[in-house]
Amino acid sequence: MRQSQLFMPTLREVPADADVKSHQLLLRAGFIRQNAAGIYSFLPLGKKVLHKIENIVREEMNRAGSQEMMMPALQLAELWQESGRWYSYGPELMRLKDRHERDFALGATHEEVITSIIRDEVKSYKKLPLNLYQIQTKFRDEKRPRFGLLRGREFIMKDAYSFHDKQESLDETYEAMKNAYSAIFSRCGLNFRAVLADSGAIGGKDNHEFMVLSDIGEDLIAYSNESDFAANIEMAPVLLEVKSSSESLLELEKVATEQAKTIEEVSGFLNVSSSKIIKSLLYMADGQPVLVLVRGDHEVNEIKLKNELSATDVALASVEDTKKWLNTEPGSIGPVSVSEEVKIIADQAVPYMVNAVCGANESGYHFLNVNPKRDFEYSQSADIRFVVEGDKSPDGKGTIVFAKGIEVGHVFKLGKVYSEPMKAAYLDENGKNQIMSMGCYGIGVSRTLAAVAEENNDDKGLIWPLSLTPFDVHLIAVNSKNAEQAALSDELYDLIKNDGFDCLYDDRPERAGVKFADSDLIGLPIRVMVGKRASEGIVEVKIRKSGESFEVPVSDLSSFIKQEWDKLKN
Repeated sequence: MRQSQLFMPTLREVPADADVKSHQLLLRAGFIRQNAAGIYSFLPLGKKVLHKIENIVREEMNRAGSQEMMMPALQLAELWQESGRWYSYGPELMRLKDRHERDFALGATHEEVITSIIRDEVKSYKKLPLNLYQIQTKFRDEKRPRFGLLRGREFIMKDAYSFHDKQESLDETYEAMKNAYSAIFSRCGLNFRAVLADSGAIGGKDNHEFMVLSDIGEDLIAYSNESDFAANIEMAPVLLEVKSSSESLLELEKVATEQAKTIEEVSGFLNVSSSKIIKSLLYMADGQPVLVLVRGDHEVNEIKLKNELSATDVALASVEDTKKWLNTEPGSIGPVSVSEEVKIIADQAVPYMVNAVCGANESGYHFLNVNPKRDFEYSQSADIRFVVEGDKSPDGKGTIVFAKGIEVGHVFKLGKVYSEPMKAAYLDENGKNQIMSMGCYGIGVSRTLAAVAEENNDDKGLIWPLSLTPFDVHLIAVNSKNAEQAALSDELYDLIKNDGFDCLYDDRPERAGVKFADSDLIGLPIRVMVGKRASEGIVEVKIRKSGESFEVPVSDLSSFIKQEWDKLKN
């Protein structure tokens, strides 16, 4: 394509509201434009990259046995009411009414729609399993859209759904989707990890997020420094390592701690390590009081706690509730002499604490020499804390380190979360009615584009991997008003295209500096410059990623570009 005809409005200055590299560069290089907060238009360059990501997704999804379809973005409220999510999804769901006052939602996701389709059309186990996907615009009314395409209110997503009559079938498809996702993100050139994750508002269990490692990621990943174990910090299990204590049990003692309430204050006041303090927090779980105990140097993981209690809602108790159930205020609470109406759950490390410190359920007082089982009972012990760096990896290989990640994909085993309330049933081989099991598999296509841009750039601009570059070769007539340069550039434009490369030809009557700056900014892999040695049949070739430059005879250009392309592939 001739650049004089390309709609590519570049910017010289960094937009004031663009906080991250991908957002800045995609705006400056003319790939996207913002229409409203979290809502973007994809300009021709951006659309070309988006199309390439979509093609990679299609190829790998089709290879994994999934079939493409398209569902409506406008969804009936009745379907969401059937699943129960109309009432539970929250303000992120964009709701609207038609002229007949009928309620609709703009699709944030499509579990309800696809379940209703399969429920109405599939009646026999002989038609299962099924795996269907679409690539479509999604809508979520994010409270704080930011980071450009990484957190928007309108975005492109690939979502797939599978339906099964047997758990083994769901397990097989889940693994096939995980493998397909790994292939997709590898082909996009991303540094990613598949991590254990929580299901959130989607529901279900057994799921993995695909995270691109990045300093601007909003999720914290815990992974092993010696194996492929990785998990979202909310889901990372803690491998209990117990060191037996030789301490003799001392007599329980109540002491005044004045205004010391936090772990740090109590630790300093009593001159004890935070690891010797039992941190006691009162939660309300589905309206019932639960006293949660962890070591003072650990933090309660509310996702793990919620899962352990099989609760729908878990939240820290208010001051009023704390006074009601423990007769004191937060800062002095503990597990000794607590009413039987209050359930006590201890993190797995707490039972091994010896001569610990805890609140005395009396403002300004704490107990010394507290020992579990002797001084208080608990109903259950479980892994309910956050993993910390330096913990042993749950697979026993290496230790845990942290990194930030950008979520670009998520795979779930939904089970019957949607099929049961929506009555998606089939007749089994014995003619009995059975509920289908489901899987759900999503990729943020537009977010993947931003993640690639975030990972592939330098101080001059973008550096696209070969698989996603909007054009393969950037041909530049350094001085398009020079007859020899213009003629040779026209000839090479045809040559490069005939060799099978998608070529962007900068034939604009601009200064050389402007052309080179734009070329660096948009980041095509190979640049061919036709300049002052055009009359000698010599051009300059520059590799965007390495910055290497070569003077190449025109007669050798075709083979040279192919050679460099093959090098970049490897």
